[in-house]
Amino acid sequence: MKRDYYEVLGVSRSASKDEIKKSYRKLAMKYHPDKNPGNTEAEEHFKEVNEAYEILSNDDKRRRYDQFGHAGVGSSASSQGGAYGAGAGDFGDIFSAFNDMFGGGARSGGGSPFGGFEDVFGGGFSGGGRRSRSSGGIRGSDLKIRLKLTLEEIAKGVEKTLKIKKQIPCEACNGTGSKTGELETCSTCQGTGEVRQASKTMFGQFVNIKACPTCGGEGRVVKDRCTSCHGEGIKQGETTVKVNIPAGVEDGNYLTLRGQGNAGPRGGANGDLIVVIEEAAHKLFTRRGDDIIYNLPVSYPDMVLGTKVEVPTLEGRVKLTVPPGTQPNTMLRISGKGIGHLKSPGRGDHLVRVNVFIPKDLSHRDKELLKEMKKSSHLVPDEKTDHEKSFFEKARDIFG
Repeated sequence: MKRDYYEVLGVSRSASKDEIKKSYRKLAMKYHPDKNPGNTEAEEHFKEVNEAYEILSNDDKRRRYDQFGHAGVGSSASSQGGAYGAGAGDFGDIFSAFNDMFGGGARSGGGSPFGGFEDVFGGGFSGGGRRSRSSGGIRGSDLKIRLKLTLEEIAKGVEKTLKIKKQIPCEACNGTGSKTGELETCSTCQGTGEVRQASKTMFGQFVNIKACPTCGGEGRVVKDRCTSCHGEGIKQGETTVKVNIPAGVEDGNYLTLRGQGNAGPRGGANGDLIVVIEEAAHKLFTRRGDDIIYNLPVSYPDMVLGTKVEVPTLEGRVKLTVPPGTQPNTMLRISGKGIGHLKSPGRGDHLVRVNVFIPKDLSHRDKELLKEMKKSSHLVPDEKTDHEKSFFEKARDIFG
């Protein structure tokens, strides 16, 4: 799932263009492949930083991103008009500074004239997503939704049917963006989706690679645009998705449904749907791992004499024996009545915490009975507990 572009560049949403450019230069220098040879993680960060700068350095794209998020720049690299408008950002002013930053990091000599940048960008990129080589389009953006579940649903797992508002292929043009259903190879980039401009410096040859301004990095162009989707091949729509939630998930867990996100413009691959789990608070139970805890108030006589009570569980009420002489905060265990384990068979337990019920309002008769009970030496605590007596006796033996 794509990170927020402002977060990627480490700037606030109100950052100026100069602040964005300054942060971009710093991060580009930090993650550039020539500075981190063989480090795939740094390479991915470098791509991410460049993609973020492409959007935020362009006023129109930044405005759409601020309003609609990643969905608003789903095909932002397109320069053919349509629903999203302007072309890809120009990185020339930034890349021209790399000669000073990297001390001739761009390769020269007998190797590829495109040096490290060819490896970094591969088949090019666009603000809306990765380019799909199989279809020639741009991959649709990912979607993230939050799904609230009860403890009862989490305990055993559940299947949910979700209604999702997302971008879907245009029915009028079958998702191609063309009235005729045909796309032509871009004459500017000859179908590669990118253009390169080489320049020589004192450090060697430097190559600036960017998305083709004619096709927006897709390698194909629409000549006869569909009037329904304005040539984008996608429209806002709604669909239903079934998702199976396993038992034992927790708040913050997420499931990735591949290919269930926004449709890609002009036949591009679908993005993914990220389902983030939210655990709803329960009015009776609290959760501790895969165990369920229930607080049971019991009268003082029942704590002393013992009793049988019915307690609620996630599967209904069950009978529970409270043994005579049960102490406050004692945990009584009902095995196998908790939450199913996520990564192994079996279930957690249902724990019942027993506490003394203290009434607030007493009748005159109740007060008289309690006063009588206080007179019994068996119903009031000793001056010292057995443990304390043992301690003092031992101390007296040691110190006289």
